[in-house]
Amino acid sequence: MTTITSDPGNRPTPRPSLRPGRGGPGTLTAVPHADQSQTTQKGAPVTYPGPPRPVEVSATPLAELAGQLGVPAPGKAVDITGITHDSRAVRPGDLYAALPGARAHGADFAAQAATLGAVAALTDPAGAERVADAGLVPLVVENPRGRMGELAATIYGHPGRDLLQLGITGTSGKTTTAYLMEGGLKAVRSTGLIGTVEMRIGDERIKSERTTPEATDLQALFAVMRERGVDAVAMEVSSHALVLGRVDGCVFDVAVFNNLSPEHMEFHSDMEDYFRAKAQLFTRARSKQGVVNYDDEYGRRLIDESEVPVVTFSAEGHPDADWRAEDVEVGPLGSTLTVVGPQGERATAKAPLPGPFNVANTLAAIVTLAVAGIDPQTAADGVAAVPGVPGRLERVDAGQKYLAVVDYAHKTDAVESVLKALRKVTENKLHIVLGCGGDRDRTKRMPMGAAAARFADTAILTSDNPRS
Repeated sequence: MTTITSDPGNRPTPRPSLRPGRGGPGTLTAVPHADQSQTTQKGAPVTYPGPPRPVEVSATPLAELAGQLGVPAPGKAVDITGITHDSRAVRPGDLYAALPGARAHGADFAAQAATLGAVAALTDPAGAERVADAGLVPLVVENPRGRMGELAATIYGHPGRDLLQLGITGTSGKTTTAYLMEGGLKAVRSTGLIGTVEMRIGDERIKSERTTPEATDLQALFAVMRERGVDAVAMEVSSHALVLGRVDGCVFDVAVFNNLSPEHMEFHSDMEDYFRAKAQLFTRARSKQGVVNYDDEYGRRLIDESEVPVVTFSAEGHPDADWRAEDVEVGPLGSTLTVVGPQGERATAKAPLPGPFNVANTLAAIVTLAVAGIDPQTAADGVAAVPGVPGRLERVDAGQKYLAVVDYAHKTDAVESVLKALRKVTENKLHIVLGCGGDRDRTKRMPMGAAAARFADTAILTSDNPRS
């Protein structure tokens, strides 16, 4: 979503503008594409597509993986040094995960995988004959997607165990909260980031293909992070990732729940199904500790249903929450607040992005870092230093006489929140250019258009990533 607001100019007693000054280069962030120019070791180009993999991998006997799956061991000794679900990204020594799909079966591409160096395949009974015909040693299970995450963790030496893993889920605010958590982590640790916009391994930036990578790519990323000295990662965890097993093999040190509102109804049957998907992150198989937004009705429900201990936070200052925001002052460029903890902890904090919703995101980040063992004031200072989040109320400045902002808002409540925040700092007209992504939830399109009509002076509706 792109929002354009009028600059107040030299009018008497104008409302504050988000735009810090005229002129200067644009501030829109560019993230490099993840393609065949990826690296495995910083500065060393390779020809393999997809996310990076570790340079050093100890071979895992295929018989060990078969034992882990509870299937018969292969008749010959085979060593595995990697795993992928993408036949185009196979490297020599790989286990190829030939998964059933909506349009095709991964076993149809087993010959390509074998040509590129795969030595074995994880598949289901429907794909067993085809992978064997391609010359790959088959490991056959009923649900290969549900098992490939744990195998990937084994192949790469359980790299997540050597990282502080912070996972954030919810309908809105995942990306912003992940960036803020990473900012706080940087004060005391070497960090990684995984999310909708990009993946970061230290200072290296890689364009994301989806919010949460497939399990094969995710475990490889963890291994690269470990190899390069990263010891903490902030990560977005989508409902798709939880349902489809993308985070299998992960146990998060702290899992965070921000909020829940209608979204992805093309994937989930109803809100109950959506909630159940999110709640999977708060099971003992997925996390050790939870941080939950007390201000959200689904968050309050999750407090009772979580399998792991939960710490709560409230940006609205609810007295029953463990951590609260007090003395909140919402400004045009951000907000200030005092973070108050259950043992009397107090930290002076700043939300580096505008809007009341970013007070909640900031509080979530600081509380999560505190639960992870970081001093709350140190965490708050790191969060305040975050320069911005790509595509989240991101200013585009080419010297124009009005403020132009790009925001990723693609849900009704997010559109409303962004427009309300901008309306407070707009003296004249507020214009919005809005589109909805193709092949996704149709039920939110009319409410999003209605929100644009209610809160903007002009609404321009257009297409956005039609997909097909």
